[in-house]
Amino acid sequence: MLKRRAGLLGMCFLVVGVALAAPATASAQKFFIKKGDSVVMMGDSITEQHLYSNYVEMWTVSRFPSSELTFRNVGIGGDRSVGGNGRFFRDVLTYKPTVLTVDFGMNDGGYKAFDEKLYDAYMKGLQGIADQAKKADIRVAWITPQPTERRDPGDQLQAYNLTLEKFSAGVGEIAKKNKGLFIDQFHPYLEVMNKARKTDPKILVTGGDAVHPGEPGQALMAAAILKGMHFPREVSTVSIDLDAGGKPVVKESNCQVSKAELKKDKVRFHRLDHALPFFPAKAEGILKWSPLLEEMNDYGLQIKGLNAGKYEIKIGGKKVAEHSAEELAKGVNLAAAVLATGPIADQVNKVWKAVVDKNRYFHDQIFRGLILSGKFNQKVFEERMVKMPDLDTAVRTALAMQPHLVEIVAVKE
Repeated sequence: MLKRRAGLLGMCFLVVGVALAAPATASAQKFFIKKGDSVVMMGDSITEQHLYSNYVEMWTVSRFPSSELTFRNVGIGGDRSVGGNGRFFRDVLTYKPTVLTVDFGMNDGGYKAFDEKLYDAYMKGLQGIADQAKKADIRVAWITPQPTERRDPGDQLQAYNLTLEKFSAGVGEIAKKNKGLFIDQFHPYLEVMNKARKTDPKILVTGGDAVHPGEPGQALMAAAILKGMHFPREVSTVSIDLDAGGKPVVKESNCQVSKAELKKDKVRFHRLDHALPFFPAKAEGILKWSPLLEEMNDYGLQIKGLNAGKYEIKIGGKKVAEHSAEELAKGVNLAAAVLATGPIADQVNKVWKAVVDKNRYFHDQIFRGLILSGKFNQKVFEERMVKMPDLDTAVRTALAMQPHLVEIVAVKE
């Protein structure tokens, strides 16, 4: 998926040769989205782009592959909070969600200096959504708009972004008033843009146009949203001490190790992960300005006690990385490496395709293609919706985790 670039559950402990502990799973204790949740994502054209929404879904299902989650995107280009409030019954309740994400504000400010009347309408629309969500017992994540990427040189907190910052504060008030989750993506996004501006006052880093970010900007959005939801960074971790107490000891977190062969110059074992890493390949440009890949994915490997020298790391027979014994003793994050090549990258690509195919069908054939077409037909709607469970199942099937042979072998000089 990417060019090669070189924790939540308490660790399980085992001594090689002793029966393995029961598989661990990434903790969902604090993460906003829970097992079995049905998530509806509401917003304007930025949501309808199916970029940040696909990234949020992909990160979530790959980190919790057995959680049987369902996602539906009901973003509409040009919409505002009052529109979201007005279409709540049709576009939210129809899909019986347990979770709703609300991301309005870009259009609500009118693309001009702060206007009290527009702000009041924005707040009224958000409160209307909140009232309906409470009545339906839906948990809501209230998301601020992201700032625009201004083409004028200099600091990005100028012009319309000053309006959006005030509207973002209003989102916080709504979240607090209605006991929802407040997610500020405005300021983390702004911080990255201004970091880049310090190197070049005219630089543009988020892609797309000023209002509609491309993949790099939407990856920033998704990461900010997931961090606001307390998303777990850890994918899984294996730690091996070849000298502990005179015999090797393996520690696992969110994975299971079996068939271990542990020597000072060669380590082999099968690793069954209970989660996958993810990063959208087309968003790689943002990594120059923000370490999102590593911040969102910790695929850990630590091996203490190897003989000095370089070691190549193979997964499923495919070389993914090379590290020194010293680096391995400190521990390495292999997320970028395993997303670049090998069986983990292959599976992530399959899951991503299933997510994209599902959401494209829903958008093109059902939501935009029928509901918003002006020619809605209930019978046709029901016929097309019949396919959605199969597409959801395709995502879950692609998420089925398989063990991979991991080999750490000394590189011959």
